[in-house]
Amino acid sequence: MSSNILTSEQAKTMTINDIYSQLSTNDKGLSENQAKERLEKYGYNEIPEKKVSPILKLLKNFWGPIPWMIEIAAILSIIIQPPRWDDFAIIVAMLLINSIVRFWEENKADNAIALLKEKLALKAEVHREGKWLEIESRELVPGDIVHLRLGDIIPADIKLINGDYLTVDESVLTGESLPVDKKISDMGYEGAIIRQGEMDGVVVGTALNTFFGKTTQLVEQAKTKSHFQKAIVKIGNYLIIIAVVLVAIVFIVGFIRDLLPGSLVIKEKESIYGLLQFTLVLMIAAIPVALPAVMMVSMAVGAMELAKKKAIVRKLLSIEEAASVDVLCCDKTGTLTKNEISIAKVIPFGNYSENDIILYGGLASKEESKDPIDDAFFAKIKEDSEINSLFSKYNPISFKPFDPVKKRTEAKLKDNNDKDIQVSKGALQVILGLVKKDQVLEDKVNDQGKEFASLGFRALGVAKSDNQEPWEYIGIVALHDPPREDSFETIKTAKSLGINVKMVTGDHIEIAKQIAGNLGIGTNIVVSSEIIGKEDENTISLVESADGFAEVYPEHKYHIVELLQKKDHVVGMTGDGVNDAPALKKADIGFAVSNATDAAKSAADIVLTDTGISVIIKATTESRKIFERMKSYAVYRIAETVRILFFLVLSITIFAIYPITAIMIVILALLNDLPIMTIAFDKTRIDPYPVRWRMQRVLILSTVLGITGVIFSFTIFLIGKFVFQLSLAVLQTFIFLKLAVAGHMTIYLTRTEEDNFWKRPLPSKILFITCETTQLIATIFAATGIFMPAIGWGLAGFIWLFALGMFFLTNFIKVAVIKFLRRKDKK
Repeated sequence: MSSNILTSEQAKTMTINDIYSQLSTNDKGLSENQAKERLEKYGYNEIPEKKVSPILKLLKNFWGPIPWMIEIAAILSIIIQPPRWDDFAIIVAMLLINSIVRFWEENKADNAIALLKEKLALKAEVHREGKWLEIESRELVPGDIVHLRLGDIIPADIKLINGDYLTVDESVLTGESLPVDKKISDMGYEGAIIRQGEMDGVVVGTALNTFFGKTTQLVEQAKTKSHFQKAIVKIGNYLIIIAVVLVAIVFIVGFIRDLLPGSLVIKEKESIYGLLQFTLVLMIAAIPVALPAVMMVSMAVGAMELAKKKAIVRKLLSIEEAASVDVLCCDKTGTLTKNEISIAKVIPFGNYSENDIILYGGLASKEESKDPIDDAFFAKIKEDSEINSLFSKYNPISFKPFDPVKKRTEAKLKDNNDKDIQVSKGALQVILGLVKKDQVLEDKVNDQGKEFASLGFRALGVAKSDNQEPWEYIGIVALHDPPREDSFETIKTAKSLGINVKMVTGDHIEIAKQIAGNLGIGTNIVVSSEIIGKEDENTISLVESADGFAEVYPEHKYHIVELLQKKDHVVGMTGDGVNDAPALKKADIGFAVSNATDAAKSAADIVLTDTGISVIIKATTESRKIFERMKSYAVYRIAETVRILFFLVLSITIFAIYPITAIMIVILALLNDLPIMTIAFDKTRIDPYPVRWRMQRVLILSTVLGITGVIFSFTIFLIGKFVFQLSLAVLQTFIFLKLAVAGHMTIYLTRTEEDNFWKRPLPSKILFITCETTQLIATIFAATGIFMPAIGWGLAGFIWLFALGMFFLTNFIKVAVIKFLRRKDKK
């Protein structure tokens, strides 16, 4: 489908006659033949949705470092003779579980575009062949003339060509609470709602060439890979490299040494199938099968905790991102503010009081109109019983609603004494034009208007006339969308947690400065025109240093997030409207605030069910605890894999023996991984600053811990062989128990990265009980001879004492490594 004739940006600056000429149309509209030709040329006025086969989505999850390792192990399990069908079944089951969980997560998140499309008009009134017809809005084409009235959803981007005025609610597009007044030659945008008035317009943009269409395109384009996914890939790549290198070493040594002959060589190893079987055992030891599962469980548990704090997690991976957020872009309306117009200040003139101004302003309003400014007056009147009582004494005669041409409302009423009065409210200069010229009054109104503008307030004048007497300017009312009560403290807390809060709003810069200043965000506000279309270093630095952004549209929000991400910031974005959907999806983590539209919720990662952004801080602190647990497990699992892999391979290549049997490796895998899922419930501290996956540190630390474990494993091997002079079968059990007991002790070391283990909060009961229970099970198996030759309780006790001693020594090695890495980072 080619693009339409005009863009909305071009149409905005063109005259109506120029548009008629460009689109080959006029105020009578198109003929049916013209409409048909254009429909064939430009396509339907609807948002195309890319459909991806669910089967392809599912198959994609079988591709990647960890799936590859699992798949290789599955293939090996059926190549060796005889085939290990039980191993094959377990390995394939693990692969399917991981893939199905990931598929379910992705599928649940892919409905943002569909929800955006639900916001579009279904029907449109169009002028064709000299008559008005109602057609499906999807059949509109550029050049069509459409009629718009109260309650309609604008069906395409249009240029208004005739009629009195429109009052349009564009909050679905811009997020701003105040309706916008439209007149002839103004633009109307698809998806906006008509609140007042009736006008005709010429269609200039349809489908993806509309303001709304560009929003959906941005949502579709916004695909950000989480830091957690990147971390898993790096861990998988690291372990694959180690496994491949070690397997290659075993094969090379096996052939060079004629399949490792010697008195201690296990007989089954004297064939290619023996090497393949060892490779399978090695792969089982190397694959961190439980790594994704444990981390998913950790995040699922965290999601339940966040739900208690009124934050619903839509995408589990977002929990890890919330812990890393260092920049939070907050939509102003409905997030930092209440999204309701209220009276901020009243300035009475002459002998009138503030209550008088509220009363007469209310009389110049109509409650049925549901106009947000009128609602602000009625809310104030209902708060005060005295004003409410006076208000009820007036009986309306006539009412003229606000329109963008006259820019004021007017009402005629009778009081209880049957006396006529007229009241009016509207733009300051318009009300000034009603009264007798007075330079002092004019200066006073202008000065007050400038002061309110500098404070970010919208000012209205109120005038009154008794019994056809001349109009009297009685006062000025300042309106604003007030900040939420908790916003200031929440922002203060966010800053203390190392989160830089930036306000993003479609409002004028003065309003943005006022709100941002009052909330403690800062007054360095950048207008969107200064950054749009620019990606140079100066622009990125400008965005990074800004306290907020004003006069922003959806594509601007998207661009702001994108620029911040280029500076390696982890960006959070809050929002509630369709206009926020692209930025919510583009951000590393999107928060849909309370009462958000379905489109915003669909694009977001976490949906807040409580008002304001204080819930975000609760979610952030909870996420940082979850991150600590996940990092702890990652270090533990890599260290264990390195320890077992290197020990196995070096034992084969140097001593020509299996230090433990295949069944022992399977038991170790079960004892190590499945119970350790309880780390998801572990106690942990809250990091004072945003956290990141520092993979170099994680890999170095876990490798050092793993190599230390290899050294201690060889120590126990030498003690068993040369001191206790154990037979090979008993020696294997002896080593198995050391790997099981010391392995579980490692989890207590990895619970804290930087300190000695005793400085960390005590482990949770469930983690401690599970770890000690699995150590006890391993001890019983080894001591009594379940699945393996027995070593007795004496040797089992010696292993425990040895493991405890090595545990304390490893702790000091860990602390020394961290100090070294810290010094290296500072250089």
